[in-house]
Amino acid sequence: MQTDESPTSETFAQVLAELMTEYKVNGSEVARAIGVSVSTVNTWLHGKRTPRPDAIRQLAGAFPKYTETRLATAADRRMPGPLSTDAKERLLEVFEGLTAEQQEMLEIQARALRDSNR
Repeated sequence: MQTDESPTSETFAQVLAELMTEYKVNGSEVARAIGVSVSTVNTWLHGKRTPRPDAIRQLAGAFPKYTETRLATAADRRMPGPLSTDAKERLLEVFEGLTAEQQEMLEIQARALRDSNR
C-alpha cells in the first residue's frame, strides 16, 4: 500500500479498490460514509468517472490512510485551497469595494478558474 504524497500513475479506480480492501468495506459502506449513492461509487470503481474535490475531501476524512493529495492525484484533480475566516473577510471587503460591473466580471473570472479545476 502506498500512502505517501509521491505522485504515481495509479488510477482513481485502483486507489479506491485498494482503499476498500484496506478498510474492508464495500461500495455501499463507502457511499454511506461520504454521502453519495452506491451507483456513484460504482462509476468511480469502474473508472467511468472520478469524484469531485468535495467527495475527495470526504473520502480522505472518512478513510484517513488515504490522503487528499493521493486521492486527488489519482483522480487527476486539483484541490481547492483552504479558506480561513480572515481570508473570506478580506475577499469580501475587496469585492464590496468594486462596482457592480467589476463584481460581475470578477465572479465570471472566479467561476472560470474554479471550473478549470474540475
